[in-house]
Amino acid sequence: MIYELLYPLSREFGWASALNVLRYTPFRAILAIITAMLMSFLVAPWFISKLRGKQISQIIREEGPATHLVKAGTPTMGGSLILISALVPTMLWADVNNVLVLGAALVTAGYGLVGYLDDRLKIQGLNTRGLPGRYKLLLQVLIGGVVLGYLFLSDEGLPKEWLEIRGRLSLPYVAFAKHPVSLPLWLYLVFALFVVVGTSNAVNLTDGLDGLAIGPVMVSASVYSIWAYVAGLVAFGQPVARYLDIPGFYEMSELAVFGAALIGAGVGFLWYNTYPAQVFMGDVGSLALGGGLGMMAVLTKNELLSVLVGGVFFVEALSVITQVASYKLFRKRIFLMAPIHHHFEKQGWAEPKIIVRFWIVSVLLALVGLASLKLR
Repeated sequence: MIYELLYPLSREFGWASALNVLRYTPFRAILAIITAMLMSFLVAPWFISKLRGKQISQIIREEGPATHLVKAGTPTMGGSLILISALVPTMLWADVNNVLVLGAALVTAGYGLVGYLDDRLKIQGLNTRGLPGRYKLLLQVLIGGVVLGYLFLSDEGLPKEWLEIRGRLSLPYVAFAKHPVSLPLWLYLVFALFVVVGTSNAVNLTDGLDGLAIGPVMVSASVYSIWAYVAGLVAFGQPVARYLDIPGFYEMSELAVFGAALIGAGVGFLWYNTYPAQVFMGDVGSLALGGGLGMMAVLTKNELLSVLVGGVFFVEALSVITQVASYKLFRKRIFLMAPIHHHFEKQGWAEPKIIVRFWIVSVLLALVGLASLKLR
């Protein structure tokens, strides 16, 4: 919004020539980080006090680790603040006419509403069940399906470069142009929807310890932001994406501003969510952030690479799937408790140790994934 209002002035009035800096995506990404971080950091104390005053607090699962009982009463739904702190700077500093940014923002906001409904039902019902899983999944599929359906099945208002590559699958560490893998658009739509919904729920499963989820969220958002900027960069009159042989076009770079806003909001929130947490993000935060990351993976054509970049989320989700499958089929548990971070708790690991080690793993996996920009 600010970008749309101020940048045209630099071309019409000499005194406003300094505003020409707004044309540079990295500058606006930095502004988005700062704006989001300040919003989240400064508003959080007031927001937490309001949550506490309204008794919007965490309900602890009876079957969970005994060490979590002390967390009962901690304010939750702090993800609402993350959501606002990420979306407002996106609208301020990004090109609001960019359909990729709008698509990512809409899914993030929509999934946030699903999480909000889930959290409210938990609090009002004073139990940990909330919105039944099948209804939650249905809403995620509907919201993601509408946005992705437009991006993959429509031709109206979409960049021609996106129309050319949207049905092509990008293989990690494999040259995009030299080794094309194309899918029917309807099949790619189903695949993309699976990635977005899966990432959203994987982040939700990871959000079980203080600061555990928000760290890898920021790391993943950093990778996708860097990737989006590089994929849309033009240097010496030539697209950098063509040189690196990765999918990309100019409009894709605008996703870096959206990703930067996620990072800034996450930094501000982490100040209060770090161990011992003063506030939890709740499903309103985890589902929204996961949906945003999933959309960035799809829109930068990194669906397969997201398994590596978001490796912590993938392992957390996989641990739950294998635990449930093993128990139903063989009446045996693979882990002491799932998701896997609870397994380590049961083994006696201190919560801060689990959190920091998962962050370290997340950074290492992200660096390996980012290396695929060049290793092709």
